[in-house]
Amino acid sequence: MANTGDLFRGCFIKYNNELCQVMEYQHRTPGNLRAFYQVVLRNVKTGKQMEHRFRAGESVEMVRVEFREMQYLYKDGPNLVLMDPENFEQVYVDEALFGSAAAFLKEEMMVKVSFEGDVAIGAEAPTFVVLEVTYTEPGLKGDTATNTLKPATLDNGAEVRVPLFCNVGDKVKVDTRTGDYVERVK
Repeated sequence: MANTGDLFRGCFIKYNNELCQVMEYQHRTPGNLRAFYQVVLRNVKTGKQMEHRFRAGESVEMVRVEFREMQYLYKDGPNLVLMDPENFEQVYVDEALFGSAAAFLKEEMMVKVSFEGDVAIGAEAPTFVVLEVTYTEPGLKGDTATNTLKPATLDNGAEVRVPLFCNVGDKVKVDTRTGDYVERVK
């Protein structure tokens, strides 16, 4: 058992028999009260965030979580099939663990997955991906004075808004956290 002094941002603990991740924590020592830790926790299964106040020195149950780099192979219903590049073992991971970033995954892309034992509890796509534009309306010549965006379909089926100068066949960098266009890649 660890105590509240061992907490850090990103660690996993058991709280009310639920697996939670510490999003933020702050050690507070008010003038006339005892010291305490104000902690923001995110429930791994439901995604809900909650605040809790721990006494200084209170025991907490830390959970060991293993992070692995895996290769995305294909989508199979509500699951994504990932492969461990070291032993070629295939694992089915729920698409919901990736959140909105799942729309930007492409075959053979490397992703990070966190496991508690053999159960996947979290997944993270790369921050930026480079994808090719397969369809977009042509931009009009001279229509670049404003920062106007137009819809574009990418080679994995995702849709993003790109500037008017982007055409079919261009490669664009997309931020998977927000789904926004970043830049055109040569």
